[in-house]
Amino acid sequence: AVRGLLDRTGIRCCGAVSLMTPERSLLAKDAARRAGAVAYIKDCIDLVQTLGGDEMTIVPGSVGQVVPEATPDEEWAWAVASLQEINDYGRPRGVRLGLEPINRFETFFINRASQAIALAEAVGDDCGVVLDTFHMALEERDINDAIRAAGDRLVNFHIGENNRFAPGLGTLDWPGIVGTLRAIGYDGALSVEFCPPFDRTPANPFPDQAETDFSGVSEEQMKFLEDHGSNLMSEAFYVGQIKQSADVLRPLIR
Repeated sequence: AVRGLLDRTGIRCCGAVSLMTPERSLLAKDAARRAGAVAYIKDCIDLVQTLGGDEMTIVPGSVGQVVPEATPDEEWAWAVASLQEINDYGRPRGVRLGLEPINRFETFFINRASQAIALAEAVGDDCGVVLDTFHMALEERDINDAIRAAGDRLVNFHIGENNRFAPGLGTLDWPGIVGTLRAIGYDGALSVEFCPPFDRTPANPFPDQAETDFSGVSEEQMKFLEDHGSNLMSEAFYVGQIKQSADVLRPLIR
């Protein structure tokens, strides 16, 4: 059904993003939980292949877990071994891995581009990285230097303001960022990933922000939004954020 919808609308699937939890973690002390995480990501790769995508973004740590279960050496060894197995699975299916660093308040493992690059190098020559401007605004000394360091390992690029609204509603320099992407020869997707915080006060500038009908929304979908400090957006608010993103980015990529 999804592939048919993509074909009818002319939209291309570039890939997917893993939803990692403490129960489904590549860093779990319990080997069965690690194996479950590997199996889950392989299923995601199958989905990407079915939808015609070519990239699988993986957060090596667990979103929402900021306290480690093991030593740094154990975590690193488990992550490398699991990701090598996943990479071997994705390669013949035409799906390249992209390891995404996320900020220290969401995970204890892999927060900066340099760490993701080191892990990708340990996994294999064809293992990529994915960078996210929201996380980079928190963790990197210089966003553009991080992009340059990733170079040809960059397989996807997530777009979100420093405040996680749509581009143009924060402080990031989008002409500079897109210019750096051009300079390194990046020609992949710009995946807009706004997860704005919900204002629960009378000062909310977006009175139509929240959706009131939660039917058809899975528990995992809600957990993903809540783990990102957001909630279910109304159709009107979501469309507004999409339009804002297009208005800022489209002139820069033409």
